[in-house]
Amino acid sequence: MGNRVRAIWYQRDSQEMDHSVPRQIIGGVYRKRRQDVLRWDGWGYKDSQFVYHNGEVSFLGEGYPIGGAKLDNFRNWFEETFDVDFARSNPPTNPPTDFPEPLRNGDFLSGLKQAGVEFSEDGMDRMMRCHGQTLADIESLRKHKFERLPDVVIWPNSHEQVVKIVELAAVHNIALVPVGGNTSVSLASTTPLIYDRTIGCLDMTQMNRLLWLSEENLTACFETGIVGQDIERELSQHGFTLGHEPDSHEFSTLGGWIATRASGMKKNRYGNIEDIVVRTKMVTGKGVLEKQFTAPRVSVGPDFDHVIFGSEGTLGVVTEAVVKIRRVPDVIHCESLVFGNFEKGVRFLREVAEKRLQPASIRLIDNVQFKCGMLLEPKGSLLAGFYEFGKKFYLTTICGFQLDSVVAVTMLFEGEAKSVVHHEKQVLEIAKRHGAIQGGEKNGRKGYMLTFVIAYIRDFIWDYNIVGESFETSIAWDKCIQLCTNVKACIEREVAKRNIKYFVVSTRVTQSYDDGACIYFYLLFKHVDARKDPLVLMMEIEEIARDEILACGGTLSHHHGVGKLRSRWYPASVSQVGVGLYDAIKSELDPKNIFAAGNLVGTEGYRKAKL
Repeated sequence: MGNRVRAIWYQRDSQEMDHSVPRQIIGGVYRKRRQDVLRWDGWGYKDSQFVYHNGEVSFLGEGYPIGGAKLDNFRNWFEETFDVDFARSNPPTNPPTDFPEPLRNGDFLSGLKQAGVEFSEDGMDRMMRCHGQTLADIESLRKHKFERLPDVVIWPNSHEQVVKIVELAAVHNIALVPVGGNTSVSLASTTPLIYDRTIGCLDMTQMNRLLWLSEENLTACFETGIVGQDIERELSQHGFTLGHEPDSHEFSTLGGWIATRASGMKKNRYGNIEDIVVRTKMVTGKGVLEKQFTAPRVSVGPDFDHVIFGSEGTLGVVTEAVVKIRRVPDVIHCESLVFGNFEKGVRFLREVAEKRLQPASIRLIDNVQFKCGMLLEPKGSLLAGFYEFGKKFYLTTICGFQLDSVVAVTMLFEGEAKSVVHHEKQVLEIAKRHGAIQGGEKNGRKGYMLTFVIAYIRDFIWDYNIVGESFETSIAWDKCIQLCTNVKACIEREVAKRNIKYFVVSTRVTQSYDDGACIYFYLLFKHVDARKDPLVLMMEIEEIARDEILACGGTLSHHHGVGKLRSRWYPASVSQVGVGLYDAIKSELDPKNIFAAGNLVGTEGYRKAKL
């Protein structure tokens, strides 16, 4: 991956740097030229993708479990479900060569040079940081329709440099948009439509050091541009883990997690990001906001860190964070279960949550995703044949299940060996009462790891006129089944109204709590009418589905955030008093509207910036 190496220092005591023990962190996802490593027009690495060649679909890239696999079942299912001819695809789009001229502020750039801050006005550098990962973002890239690019990309390498950059921005009326991995699916990292000010993209990814680590207190301090996989790589050298593992773990950063109030697959064991972060340091338009202590809990008025969580780059930029760390578990064990239908799976999750027995990760996938998981088995593998004959016989004849209704649960257990065995036994006893059968460790491991591959499917099928998108919510247990039923029915109605013949709607429960769960919805459809923009169709359907989610008692988002995509629902979600409180905080911390990302309440919510 062209990894880069940066020297840091390891520290056993949080109060004093130990310069006698030099350490190195290796990371290479976000070199300054992202385009050397990442796709310019979609998700992930350039060397990892689904491809069709000589009648076969396969996955290129050695970094994933299905790398090099021939996926005949996957090809057959898509051909039958969407009437796809894989031999005919849309021609690939070449990277752009012409870019709009930047709105240059010479005095600001001169100030960056004097301060020793690196920056670039290169068109490709700017384009690689103008977007997130929504369909709208990718469509803009592929069609070279950039509504707005940042005018300059800035790479700070320390907290002090960030302070200087923000000071210069205040003097020269520069709008700053902090970015990390650009993995947002809410348009949060998409460049705002500001045309009368220079926009500087504050790329934090070169600030990726472990500053100190305390084994006694089980805490560590990182610069916030560090990527999730690099956090784990560094901590594992010392026998620790952070445990925060979102689907974007390979590309998203600690700062992005804080900015979006993120959640990870293993939140049951390690907590959501607000449970993991102990203390933050944020540079605002008025100065640095930081607690003057690090302690397990205090009572000194409102916790200002919770203003920072979910602020989506609109109040300032977080430069450092103290986080909780845990010992690397002795045992990591995967398991899977098969249930007769989705309702039984939900009831199982509910009982496990009620008894506080959730494994580190526990996810329920519906029948569509259950089948798709089997379809991604490589050609010639034992399980691929099992899918064709053995599975059908066992599930239908022996277990009495209907193939068109079965669902699966994947689980990940972590901890000491004896504890994991006892924990798993308790969970399996509950599963048995709900009529489940075990699917085995291999399927559990595959289901967990394939989460990281799903995003690549969307980009592949787009080349065959199939668009796909997902959106999530959280809901109380007593409304969970009804929400899933109503939203799926709503999407199916809207699809039918638009005369879309080939489509799939799917559901997944990804995180569970004492009082509710996180629900994902997926929609894939084939568009054949050139007179209708498929992106517009998808956005129309998603907005109507979002209205239905809210009507059913669901939330605007569980962990993706609001961004620009969902800002119109924000006032109804937090009340006008809540919007007023946010505006007051914004006015206090950023009176000149330096951090004009346009998220949450949108540009209208910033009212009149005090320039």
